[in-house]
Amino acid sequence: MYDYIKGILANKNKSAKGFFLTIETSDGIGYLLEITQRDFNLLPNINEIFKIYTVLLHKEDKMSLCGFVQREARDIFNILTSVSGVGSKMALTLLDEFDTSELIGFVINGNYKELTRAKGVGPKLAQKVILELKDKLINYQETEPIKIEMKTLQDTQAIEEAQMVLVSLGYERDEIKSAMSVISLKENATAEEILKETLKKLAL
Repeated sequence: MYDYIKGILANKNKSAKGFFLTIETSDGIGYLLEITQRDFNLLPNINEIFKIYTVLLHKEDKMSLCGFVQREARDIFNILTSVSGVGSKMALTLLDEFDTSELIGFVINGNYKELTRAKGVGPKLAQKVILELKDKLINYQETEPIKIEMKTLQDTQAIEEAQMVLVSLGYERDEIKSAMSVISLKENATAEEILKETLKKLAL
């Protein structure tokens, strides 16, 4: 329903229940959003204008909003909550513990032990997350790889894996190509490293 909300940061607070902000739009409505501590630390000062990406959660007894400073974090949140047993709180916990490229890398590489570093994530849940999400992150409808020259990189498989993940997250192929054309990496960079640097460019 909502892609993002742009307005004035009216309030930000943290409690035992989590981290929250209120953003007031030009029509005088204040939206309360739950966010990660990672994003809470990135918020501007009160009364400054900013944009935050959103997810509307609709439960039987209430509706609520989650907010994300970066679009890719919002997209990963939606993918995480598609796993049975992973609710909004658990997804926020995972995004708090790991940055998006790191989290994607663990899933693609099947590294469930690293996922258990997040509070409340045991080995069984970590393995379930990997089992259900690995294909979602590396599978996409268009099988032809994006052709791009990256003189500092020789591992075309790593490039293609990073491209697959970005397409599955909803990025357009042209913007992926543009972002990848300006990143600088070592010759033997992994798919995770390529993905991390590309996401930085896409977030600008």
